[in-house]
Amino acid sequence: MVEDRREKILLKAIELYMIEGYANVSITDLQAALNMGRGTLYYYFKDKDELFQEAVSMYLIQPKQRALNRVKDTATIPEMIDAMLYYLDQLREVYEQVENKNINVSNVVTVMYTAYSRFPELFKRARRLYEHELNLWVQSIKNSMRAGDVRGNVPIETTALMFLHIKDGWDPGRSSVPINFDIFPQQYHYLYDLIKKNNE
Repeated sequence: MVEDRREKILLKAIELYMIEGYANVSITDLQAALNMGRGTLYYYFKDKDELFQEAVSMYLIQPKQRALNRVKDTATIPEMIDAMLYYLDQLREVYEQVENKNINVSNVVTVMYTAYSRFPELFKRARRLYEHELNLWVQSIKNSMRAGDVRGNVPIETTALMFLHIKDGWDPGRSSVPINFDIFPQQYHYLYDLIKKNNE
């Protein structure tokens, strides 16, 4: 029950942050949205900053960590794609749990930018995950080349970056564009098809 209430607070917090922005959401706003006493909120979180960091960690950082932990050094591109789709499925689950669906790509980017600019430790964690994911893409491309599935003349680093940025290339200026998780599998598989050996 304790964890359920804590998670309820975090879920409502990330929802409000992605709609209103961190600076515009107060503890009072969160209280009203949850119909919860101020003392209850402060029982779980010492202040607004701790709540924000926990929400970003739980819903934006930990899902990627879980996904990357599934990837072995021997993984090929299809296995790496599966891991990234697992990550995106976790984000989809969060989106499906929130009450207000008025969240678009710009909201998510803004929350991430705020988190990483205000809280250096969050930025360091996100940066380590970025570098780890990039290395895994590089390794998976090499593994796929050795397996004979990918052309030997494919630029490895450039292609790894292209795969990595399929899900991260949201344009903050596209404020009216709703989140569409269905495009990601198509984009991953399209890029993979372009570099397959049978397309030489």
